[in-house]
Amino acid sequence: MPWAKAVVVTVVVFLVAGVVAGWAWQQFSPLAQYTVDDRGGSLGEEQMTRIFGPDGTFTAIGFVGAVVLGGALFWWLRNYGPWSVAIVTLGACLGSGVSWGVGMLLGHDPLDARLRAAHPGDLVAAPLELHTWTPAVSWLVGAALVCAVIAAASWRADPVATTPQPAASEPGPPVH
Repeated sequence: MPWAKAVVVTVVVFLVAGVVAGWAWQQFSPLAQYTVDDRGGSLGEEQMTRIFGPDGTFTAIGFVGAVVLGGALFWWLRNYGPWSVAIVTLGACLGSGVSWGVGMLLGHDPLDARLRAAHPGDLVAAPLELHTWTPAVSWLVGAALVCAVIAAASWRADPVATTPQPAASEPGPPVH
């Protein structure tokens, strides 16, 4: 298989996965609810624990997606040696960025404007956002981990020939 095809397939797979993961992150993230009063909005103690729900959801979706897709792509590209690890992990980074971007496009609404428009007693959802960069790394960790496990499990002391060659230890035809 040509190297360009391997790169294109990996990029397309992680682009599509990033779009789906971003949509899932936006749909399934538990968001904290601000209670609106005369002075603005506030979070109760229980709601403060939900602030980092989107971070956990992004991490879980990204890690599982990268393990599944990274494993399948690495197995498919394993004959490229270390380059297969590089292309899979870079693809996972691309998927993470796309996922974050899609989630932000679909679900990040500025909080201040919504709090000003709300009436006392209303509940206003916190914006969808990541509070640190570490959830984005879950894609890279998942892909790198599965590559390492597959490489370790399928490692051989003698490299496997990718082209048919006669073995040096096999005797030639009998000479009379």
